[in-house]
Amino acid sequence: MAEFTLSIFDPNTLLPHRAGIAGLALALSVLNHEDAPLVWEVMEDTVKLAWEGNDREVIKWLLDKTYQVTKGGYLDVPALKLDDQGGYTFTEGVTASFLQHSKQRARDGTAVAKTFTIDEGQPEIKVEFRPLLSCYYTGDLKEAFNSKGLFKKEISLKGHHLPGLVECFVNGAYQESPEGFLALLFLPLACGYYRLPNFRSAVVIPEVMNLKQWVNRRREFSGRTYRNFRSSGAGESALHFLLQEKLLEDAKLERVDYCEVYQLGKQTWDANQSYLKQAVYRVEVKDRILELYDAAVQFFPAKVKQTDKGETWLAISKVLPWICDNLVAGKSWYAGFFEFRKRNEMYERRGLVKMTDVLADKEKTLFDTVQGAFSAYLRGQIVQAQKQGRKLDYGQVTDKVIYRMQRPSTQQEFATALVDFLSQFRSKSSRGVGLEVYQWLHGENWRQARDLTLLAIATYTSKKGDALDGQEIPIESSPESDKDSEVFELSF
Repeated sequence: MAEFTLSIFDPNTLLPHRAGIAGLALALSVLNHEDAPLVWEVMEDTVKLAWEGNDREVIKWLLDKTYQVTKGGYLDVPALKLDDQGGYTFTEGVTASFLQHSKQRARDGTAVAKTFTIDEGQPEIKVEFRPLLSCYYTGDLKEAFNSKGLFKKEISLKGHHLPGLVECFVNGAYQESPEGFLALLFLPLACGYYRLPNFRSAVVIPEVMNLKQWVNRRREFSGRTYRNFRSSGAGESALHFLLQEKLLEDAKLERVDYCEVYQLGKQTWDANQSYLKQAVYRVEVKDRILELYDAAVQFFPAKVKQTDKGETWLAISKVLPWICDNLVAGKSWYAGFFEFRKRNEMYERRGLVKMTDVLADKEKTLFDTVQGAFSAYLRGQIVQAQKQGRKLDYGQVTDKVIYRMQRPSTQQEFATALVDFLSQFRSKSSRGVGLEVYQWLHGENWRQARDLTLLAIATYTSKKGDALDGQEIPIESSPESDKDSEVFELSF
């Protein structure tokens, strides 16, 4: 009699094995004990299996019940209850990761058109889909068993069990135990799949701490829509997956605390496969980070675009991956704005304006101080332009100030430049905040202060409209008095 005990807390298991055990528990949750050639028990941290006779026949039965190819060419998993978009994203995700090699799946040579609704009232997205005919999971798995149909003591694994498992095939295949092999067969059920720009993809593998609770949550989730399948980068893929898990949790003890993201793409040492492992990221759950990501998604949404010929595609934000990478790295969401703005002349400025509403109180102090000084600077520029009888070029004068703050390359140079600017163009927002500004400039976070300063200038918006869109800039009711100016200087 064969007996297997798969525990998520076994010290010999890695995160993919533990997620695979969760996938196995999910597959078993929809099966009928009476019709099965094996018996099982799913506990909070363990799955126990037992059967009589031929190992290969039992595992083949289990996989046939778990993975099925539909008439429409989708790879279907009954336990996931996938709808049409979910079936498409799951199939495309698995075939671009676990089953990316042509030896592991067969697809129809003729593509069929699929249309998905992204937003009500907007054009549908049209995609080309090559139906799946068969795959490794619906095959015979003969490499795992001996001539008698029993598990081999060591089983050779390749990339279809875990993308990037073997960095280079010249070193040979990875050898796995029957228990590890069995867990990895069900890993695809537990993962999240995302398509990234530039012919890349991402696979997100969650940490599972309680099998029963995770199975209950997973069964509530019918799969990703096409919008959520398209991701701006590996960082966003992790944050989106963790946010979805957080939204499904019933209690904090049930939550997924972290996940690993496998970023897949081209590698120079293998020209035959397009989705080899490029990087692996471990991302932990923090409520503040997920709140910031949730806000960023609202401010930088993917949008349906349409050509004159009626062709549609989903345009992905350029700002969102930069913000997500910062959040994943534990940095401020605007970190590196100094470099980001240099690389990207065009970016979604209106989204950045809205994003500044979620700045922390300490950040808001410096941000408001700089914007107050910039408002006073614009007031002078408006007056000067009126005297000269010309229209003010808001973009040009804004770029001048940005260049003034970008030019310093050291902490001392930047501190001098900002203090000179704040002193030259005084405003109400600078009153009594000298100590806070001093701490920003003379602490370890001066580069963060530079990013925040540039962000404040680049996102300045008047009360009557957007300055860079040519709207009128509000002029303060009266210039600051000498007394107010003295207080500001002393507070520094």
